[in-house]
Amino acid sequence: MTTPSAGGEGVARDQVAMQARFVEYRRTQSRALRNEIIEEHLPLAHYVARRFARRGEPIDDLRQVALVGLLKAVERFDPDRGVAFSSFAMPTILGELRRHFRDKGWTVRVPRRIQELVLAIDAAVADLTQELQRVPTPAEIAHRVGADEEAVLECAEFGTLYRPASIDAPMGSEPGAKPAQAALGVEDREILAVEDRAAVAELLALLPERERTIVSLRFLDGLTQSEIAARVGLSQMHVSRLLSRSLEQLGRRAFATQA
Repeated sequence: MTTPSAGGEGVARDQVAMQARFVEYRRTQSRALRNEIIEEHLPLAHYVARRFARRGEPIDDLRQVALVGLLKAVERFDPDRGVAFSSFAMPTILGELRRHFRDKGWTVRVPRRIQELVLAIDAAVADLTQELQRVPTPAEIAHRVGADEEAVLECAEFGTLYRPASIDAPMGSEPGAKPAQAALGVEDREILAVEDRAAVAELLALLPERERTIVSLRFLDGLTQSEIAARVGLSQMHVSRLLSRSLEQLGRRAFATQA
C-alpha cells in the first residue's frame, strides 16, 4: 500500500522529470518533445475548456482554443523558475479562453472593460453556486469580483449579447407558444421590384410614344398583339415588328447602362 508521503514523493519525482524535459526542450527545440509534452497535458486543457462549455460556444471550438493556450504555455514556460508547469499552464489556458470570448463571442461590440467584467462575473457565479449550493445574490457576486452591485446588474444585461436568441425559440413559456420566427416579416417582392421598375421606366421613356404605348399595352396591360392592333389602328404584323424592334432597342440600352 502506498503511503501519503510516498505518493507525495512520486508527484515530486514527476515534476522534476517534467522540469528536466523542459530544460531539454529549451536546449534542442525538438518538435517531437514539444508534442509529447502537449499530449501529456491535453486532459488539463480539456478540463479548462469544459468550464466554459455553457456559454454558447461548441465544446470542440473551446478545446481548440484551450489547445492554443496550452501551446503558448509550453513555449513560454521557464523551467528555471521552479514552478510546476501545470500551475503555469492553467492561467495561460484560462486567459486564452477568456480572450476568445472577449474578442469573438459577442453579437454586439461592447467596451472591453464590460466584456472582461462579464467573464469574471460568469466565473464567480459558477464558483459561488458550488460553494453556497444556491444561486448567489448580486451583492455576493459584486463582492467576489470587486465591483459594485449596479455594475453587476448592468453586466447581466450585456451578458445576453454573447449569443442572440434563436428564432426557433418559443415566444413564451405556455404550451404551444409560437416560435419567434412567426413574428418576423416576410420578403416583399413588390419592394424588391421597385429598382427594376424605375430602370424600365427610364428605358421606356427613350422610345417614341407609339412604341412606348405598344410595349405598355403588351407587357403591363397583358393585351395580345391582335388586341393591341385594334387599339392603336395598325395591323398585327406591324405591331409584331414594332414590338420586336422596341425590345431590341431596350435590350441594347439596358446592356449599355450596365456596362
